[in-house]
Amino acid sequence: MGKRKHDLLIGLTFIALIAVLGLGQSVVDQTAVAQAQGGVEAPMFVVDPLWPKPLPNHWVMGMTIGVAVDARDHVFIIHRPGSVSAGEAPAARGNARECCEPAPPVLEFDPAGNLVGSWGGPGQGYEWPESNHGLAFDQHGNIWIGGNGENDAHILQFTRDGRFLQQVGRAGANAGSNDNNNFGRVAKVFVDPLENEVYVSDGYLNKRVVVIDADSGEFKRFWGAYGNQPDDADLGRYDPNAPPAQQFRNPVHCAELSVDRLVYVCDRVNNRIQVFQPDGTFVKEQFIEKETLGAGSAWDLAFSRDQWQTYLYLADGVNERIHILNRDTLEVLTSFGDGGRQPGQFYGAHSIATDSRGNIFTTETFEGRRVQKFHYKGIGSVTRGSYQGVVWPSKSK
Repeated sequence: MGKRKHDLLIGLTFIALIAVLGLGQSVVDQTAVAQAQGGVEAPMFVVDPLWPKPLPNHWVMGMTIGVAVDARDHVFIIHRPGSVSAGEAPAARGNARECCEPAPPVLEFDPAGNLVGSWGGPGQGYEWPESNHGLAFDQHGNIWIGGNGENDAHILQFTRDGRFLQQVGRAGANAGSNDNNNFGRVAKVFVDPLENEVYVSDGYLNKRVVVIDADSGEFKRFWGAYGNQPDDADLGRYDPNAPPAQQFRNPVHCAELSVDRLVYVCDRVNNRIQVFQPDGTFVKEQFIEKETLGAGSAWDLAFSRDQWQTYLYLADGVNERIHILNRDTLEVLTSFGDGGRQPGQFYGAHSIATDSRGNIFTTETFEGRRVQKFHYKGIGSVTRGSYQGVVWPSKSK
């Protein structure tokens, strides 16, 4: 009896092993077939239509032009209360008893989508931007904010709960793209914790990337497209059939440093990402939706959260989608999204960030005026260069 049980156990184990090996071979075969048919591996996402939860206090959001995620996976956004119309906020103008009022400029959400903090606006000791634009965290958990208003020539640093720390530059003092003291309508900043340097996308008036010391605010270096000395000459209207512009067009909309210390710059209206070494040495470039006119295709970017940052996510506020690129080759693997007001659609896809779990958060300007969350679903096989449309949740079974 014991021997029979032993033989039966060996037989079942052998069958199970064959099944596992067969399943593994099946997966390998499917991947091989997908690759042979033009398939590539890419991160997959689905929109969370229930994130975030409704704001309290009858608050509404205006143009939402920045998003960042802190070490606790709290999501911070910055919006423009002044862009909220009278029709959206009658209570703010005495036309209604309760509904509604603009929310404070900086809003903090916990991972579940609850609003847990709010602050921002004019105060003593600093010049709040005429048109706040972008926000980013440094290694100490402090927040940096830019501004692209007519007189915005400075950036600000606050603690995560809104206590003012420092201002670099002065409002109304811009002296062009070779100025060593002020900026010209900044789109966004990125802080390098290794060198304690701030990369400034400068921006809507100037045409350069500036690097400053995070503690002193001292200007250390700056550069234009291809590492050239910046030039403020008018480049005229973008022409997709013309030779590549040797300078950035306005706006220079982002500058992000990767784990292997390459700087990825959003040259928005030129429809391209340019890559540099930290000293401004040009490495390579890639055009995205090169035929796009108007406001351009390269609005903001974020990296995947694996240790190599294998993928790059690009927000495209004209074609209204998120492009997923191989960060090394800058090939567009797939894209998702569409124009519209429903979850998973965009109206002015403006800013993008990721949390530690790989989820994507986006904000929308113009009439979009919201933040959205896209759940990371793992790596899947897609057709190279495919367009997925709206990544809506599948019906649960």
